[in-house]
Parts: sequence; structure tokens; C-alpha cells
Amino acid sequence: MFLACHVMFERLLTSIILTVLCLGGVWALRSPDSSSVTLAADRVPLVTGDEPIAEIFTKAGCAVCHTIPGIAGANGRVGPPLLVGATGPVRLSDPSYRGHAQTVHQYVMESVLEPGVFVVPGYPAGTMPTWYGAKLSALALEKIAVYLEQQGAAAVR
Repeated sequence: MFLACHVMFERLLTSIILTVLCLGGVWALRSPDSSSVTLAADRVPLVTGDEPIAEIFTKAGCAVCHTIPGIAGANGRVGPPLLVGATGPVRLSDPSYRGHAQTVHQYVMESVLEPGVFVVPGYPAGTMPTWYGAKLSALALEKIAVYLEQQGAAAVR
């Protein structure tokens, strides 16, 4: 009984710590003149693509807004969960999709470089920063696309 309570307490404490860290990250990355929480471009470092995938997502700030499977602390709720292997084909076939991507890989890249082309239903337009493409090298964006096109794909098989 004691061990079970101790494990539950550790999990609760870990969740609280992660939440505080995420909220601190959102606060630190917000624009100083903004009344809403937004990421400031000058606060996000250039991501080269030489970093491990988890570090790419963390340095780029993706984990602040999105839930990303396999990335510790990526439990954001501002943007849609990045299960693009499952959701990408559905979005590409959505009648309201006006982009030019033909594959899930291209859709991921388009979503980062031109986030206003398609806004996932249920999420507010204009939330994804338009400057993200300038903060990611081509290698970093490629690694993100490869990683995300695999996420959730098993669910549709």
C-alpha cells in the first residue's frame, strides 16, 4: 500500500513539475507587448537539425503548444496533437484544405512554413507563428517531417 501511494505521489509530483516548467516556458517565450501568450521569434534559437529529434522539438518550442508522441514534456494543448501519420491524410482530403501538399511529408513542411494555409478545425487561426520556417534549417524541418509522418500511422493500419 505504501509503495503504491509513493508511486502515485511521485507521478503526481512529476506532472506538477512538468506543468510548471511548461508554463514557465510559455511565459518566457511570450512577446513582452502582447496580452496573449505568443512565442517571440527572438526568443527561439535557430535549430540546425544536428540536434537529436527531441531537442529539435524542444528548442523550436513545438512542445509548448503541441502534444508530440515520444517527446518528453510535449503535452501542449494550444495546437493540435501531432499525430500526423493518422491525421495528415484526413486533412489533405478535407474539402477546406487549400494547400498544395500531396503527401503527409509535404503537409508537415507546408504547415510549418505556411501555417495559415490550413487551420485544423477546432483550433484558432493565427496561433502558429509564421516565422517558424526562419528558425528551422532545412535539415531540422526534414527531420521533423520524417518523425511526424510516422506518428499515429499505426492507428490507421
